[in-house]
Amino acid sequence: MPQDFLVTGPEDAKITIVLAHGAGGAMDATWMENMSSALADKGLRVVRFEFDYMAARRSTGKRSPPPRAELLKQEYEAVIDRLGPQGTLVIAGKSMGGRVASMIADELRDMGKISGLLCLGYPFHPIGKPDNLRTDHLAEMKTPTVICQGTRDLFGSREEVSGYTLSNMIEILWLEDGDHDFQPRKAISGFTITEHVTTVANHVTTWAAALRKPRSR
Repeated sequence: MPQDFLVTGPEDAKITIVLAHGAGGAMDATWMENMSSALADKGLRVVRFEFDYMAARRSTGKRSPPPRAELLKQEYEAVIDRLGPQGTLVIAGKSMGGRVASMIADELRDMGKISGLLCLGYPFHPIGKPDNLRTDHLAEMKTPTVICQGTRDLFGSREEVSGYTLSNMIEILWLEDGDHDFQPRKAISGFTITEHVTTVANHVTTWAAALRKPRSR
């Protein structure tokens, strides 16, 4: 395994999840560590990587913004090629990372490279711009998909998302009172972030176990 990947979970796992970070958080951010550990505890293997702009921050210290999605798509596809065959492979991402993964999922599945897509807090629209939707490709999604979303996520709340046209291949796991990081207000909802992360891990484990490796065209 290349040294610029972070691998969590058993090496002999039948299911591997490739997990991309969000726009502002590195692959070893606390949120990424906690989610990876929760998934690994269920027997899944999680492989994290960084897009080039984020990796450059480690050497330069400069917080440059992410490049255009087209370039990030190419970088994600290159990661999948570097990993090679991994049994059942799911591409995933936190926020922006999940959006990028969603833009390449159908093509990779048609090629027989992946079996599913996991989005952890999908940015359905920019904050404060509910009409600027990022959902066109989601209406046509053919890849089995799970989107885990807090009900009060500012990038797409339960009320907003209920009105969107999404493919029937997409399942949404709603986390009660969760924000974009799944953080609930315990005094209001009674839930904790640990409980929500565990709920995600349990659901993803059951879902991924039922996926089939697609045949390439």
